[in-house]
Amino acid sequence: MMAVTAQENAPGYRAHRTLSFRVEFVRQLRRWRTIVAFVVLLALPWILVAAFKISGPVSADNGTPGLVTVATQGGLNFAAFSLFVSAGFLLVVVVALFCGDTVASEASWSSLRYLLAAPVPRARLLRQKLAVALAYSTIGVVTLPVMSLVAGTAAFGWHPLRLPGTGVQLPAGQAVARMLIVLGYVLVTEVAVAGIAFLLSVSTDSPLGAVGGAVGLMILSAILDQVTALGSWRQVLPSHWQFAWLDAVQAQISWGGMLEGASVCACYGIVLLAVAFRRFQRKDIVS
Repeated sequence: MMAVTAQENAPGYRAHRTLSFRVEFVRQLRRWRTIVAFVVLLALPWILVAAFKISGPVSADNGTPGLVTVATQGGLNFAAFSLFVSAGFLLVVVVALFCGDTVASEASWSSLRYLLAAPVPRARLLRQKLAVALAYSTIGVVTLPVMSLVAGTAAFGWHPLRLPGTGVQLPAGQAVARMLIVLGYVLVTEVAVAGIAFLLSVSTDSPLGAVGGAVGLMILSAILDQVTALGSWRQVLPSHWQFAWLDAVQAQISWGGMLEGASVCACYGIVLLAVAFRRFQRKDIVS
């Protein structure tokens, strides 16, 4: 403690200059888990395109979701389809990876205490870690639909967004606006995942435990959401609202579900992140 105090009183020391966002961003960018995650996000749309090219158009039968049947009818439709198949699991894993690994990995490498001895104030260290993790999570979530739009347009052309089950087609301007609403909603819902993963990250020295725990809890939430006997209690589960954005790809946008879902997920995220900061401030750092 005396050594830290002496460093804090050293000439030129400024707490707000320690562990800058740029330095932490570059550090995380060089990690293999970041590279692999973005390779998967960038490659998946092209893999889906190849799958559609090999299998041919999907027939609209009773067991096929609407977004699947229109996936090959233009880049906008393909981007909506890609979000539909990835929002429930892949994007959850991506956000859990960036937010759950960030602090726990430092603890597993026994480097966390050295960062604090730099000295980096605990609140600042956690704030910078969280900011970088959220930045990468946002980039990851945005990367998938953007690359899907590129891949879908290259493979299937640029056509109006066709709303599933209605036959209504939206011109480019309205379609892009709808897709931005969808993307914004998905980002808000992932705040709950970020909160769970970040709390676990400051609570354990195992990055795999933090990431896997967050994904596991979201899977458990999704399972409980299928238990209809729970009735209205299912509405407090974050996974219950994961696909409320489908209301934005209807002839008339319905805001009720999305507003309620965004509120629930944002509350989860804010509360869990606040608990994470409080826990980290009081935690004995031994690794």
